[in-house]
Amino acid sequence: MAEEISSPLLSLIKEQGLIDDLQYEDVTAEIKRSGTSAFQVLQDFGILDVDSILQAMANHLSTEVVSLRNRDLPQEVVNAVPANTARTYRCIPIELNNGALRVAFEDPLDPARVDEVAFVVKKDLQVVVANPSEIESAIEKYYGAEASGDVAAILKELGADEEIAKEVTVAVEMDDEAVVSSLANEAPIVRFVNLVIFQAVQDRASDIHFEPFEDEFRIRYRVDGALYEMSPPPKHLALPVVSRIKVMANLNISERRLPQDGRINFALGKRQVDLRVSTLPTQFGESVVLRVLDRSAVNLELESLGFPKYVYDYTTEAIQRPNGIFVVTGPTGCGKTTTLYSALRRVNAIDSKLLTAEDPVEYDIEGIMQVAINEAVGLTFGKALRSFLRQDPDIIMVGEMRDLETAQIAIQASLTGHLVLSTLHTNDAPGAVTRLIDMGTEPFLISSTLMAVLGQRLVRTICKNCRTPFEPTEAQLSLLNLSPHDLGDKVFYYGRGCSNCNDTGYKGRKGIFELLVVNDTIRALITERAPTVVLRQKAVELGMVTLREDGLRSIFEGDTTIEEVVKYT
Repeated sequence: MAEEISSPLLSLIKEQGLIDDLQYEDVTAEIKRSGTSAFQVLQDFGILDVDSILQAMANHLSTEVVSLRNRDLPQEVVNAVPANTARTYRCIPIELNNGALRVAFEDPLDPARVDEVAFVVKKDLQVVVANPSEIESAIEKYYGAEASGDVAAILKELGADEEIAKEVTVAVEMDDEAVVSSLANEAPIVRFVNLVIFQAVQDRASDIHFEPFEDEFRIRYRVDGALYEMSPPPKHLALPVVSRIKVMANLNISERRLPQDGRINFALGKRQVDLRVSTLPTQFGESVVLRVLDRSAVNLELESLGFPKYVYDYTTEAIQRPNGIFVVTGPTGCGKTTTLYSALRRVNAIDSKLLTAEDPVEYDIEGIMQVAINEAVGLTFGKALRSFLRQDPDIIMVGEMRDLETAQIAIQASLTGHLVLSTLHTNDAPGAVTRLIDMGTEPFLISSTLMAVLGQRLVRTICKNCRTPFEPTEAQLSLLNLSPHDLGDKVFYYGRGCSNCNDTGYKGRKGIFELLVVNDTIRALITERAPTVVLRQKAVELGMVTLREDGLRSIFEGDTTIEEVVKYT
């Protein structure tokens, strides 16, 4: 886990006088720059060796340093900590000593981790210090198997746990918050929720859905845009599982009549995963959706977005301009925010002030002032933007232009010498112009400030492992308005399905794009309030590649299938 700049280890080393002020600043700057842990940077800079760091931690915790090299752990000791807990909290049990369990943690200075493991194993813990790389190897050695077996085992255990079933009945009949609260903290429930999250992140899920129905409780993952169901837990677990999530997100567990939003910061081994939580009261209990924001899985570099060369060249040039509005458009979950973040990362230099207004802030980016919109207290996009203009920014990102006020202030900001990046929910790039006019924005203001609109979609990519060429039928070709004569020697592919892609035939997603550049011809049409169809026709005449055409490029390159492109364009 890349430590925060306020690294407990670094503070400890400084307290013990093992590092001077200048070295402390150098190490802090390196952690900030590279995201490497303090443990590693102290060694790389030659300030302390491994043994000295481990000893400093052991002295602070009044414990000892143990070596895991050539050490065989008895099976009963290994079984004392569930595999999922060991992997999630990066710890390894060393020995059982008069009922107390000695455990080595990769980050022994994090008391929250120690408490949570003690809570799960229901034993007194004695923390010891060991070399993180040895702990890593031991976890691989003793807990290497996948987590799915754990899920089946814990579901079986929970199904047979009559105590929990009784408590749920009491909680529902008596409407007793104390019982609900204690249920949310029951060890098997804690383990189960952690395991579900762990499994979802392992499977690269973007969302986790917990859905209570009349006779069942469903849990589904969204992977690459499609939903998959996991083996359903017993119906009576809906209340404790949802309550557990609400406890983790610091939400009010007694409020079940109103929707609530929150965030969970989940430590998954060495990496931090942010989960955005949304609860919704339904007929049979609360439905909860967790949006997984895994920073390690998102590469916020413009080069990694898969832009065609002309889109990449235009975008990199446009975001260097001193003023103007650049809009990214598409439906929910098509990667608009990722595109804007990547653009911001590119222009995030010491000589520019960057401000963002987002609902909510998805990823924290070093060096950018990010403001979370909070309509409950009156902090709307419009209000935030107004204040931005008094903060002397160079570049402003508005999460979404959803009303006239926001659009007007964005235009105002652009006219007064600021570059504005924003998103809109429309089906294609030309539709964004019509949407702004429908909001009530003056066409002449749009034409004088809008630089370009980038429309995008995400299509699933064919699994490289089971990609197979095939001959498309005429019916399939007609969906793309192609005839067999148009094909030449082009090859079409599909995914047969294999263990690598869970038999879906797809693994991962890629973007398809259309870029509407606002030139003099398009400006004249905007000022005349031309409808979307006319704008689109003119843009295509002037060389705009539509989403469908860019989808064809992806099909011919063997990246995606006919079905995916037809579905999204």
